[in-house]
Amino acid sequence: MEFATPPRRPRPESIVPMINVVFLLLIFFLMTAQIAPSDPFEITPPEAMGEEAEAQPDTLYLAADGQMAFEEARGEDVFTALSARAADMPLTIRADAALPASAVAALLPRLTRLGITDIQLVTGAK
Repeated sequence: MEFATPPRRPRPESIVPMINVVFLLLIFFLMTAQIAPSDPFEITPPEAMGEEAEAQPDTLYLAADGQMAFEEARGEDVFTALSARAADMPLTIRADAALPASAVAALLPRLTRLGITDIQLVTGAK
């Protein structure tokens, strides 16, 4: 008895090249993305006319209750961390809208004594 040879099935398309491209794109986006740390506490910036500014890497955060944060430092340790950074770099202050202006004004002479004279205040757009 003679059997007919079964027809050959075509090979399915390989998805390996597609997986390689997806992983290469993933690596590309991970390497080129700027991953910014989250804010240390919730801050609602005061509103002002103009464009909304983004927080820069050297940002001093001021909460509504007067808490301060700079990088990993909290409270009075902020001033030690600020004195260790380059004084000629601009410092961005991101203060809560509920924080009294007198608290920000009292902070400025302390920053000046540390040699920080270029200060930018982040506000929200109106």
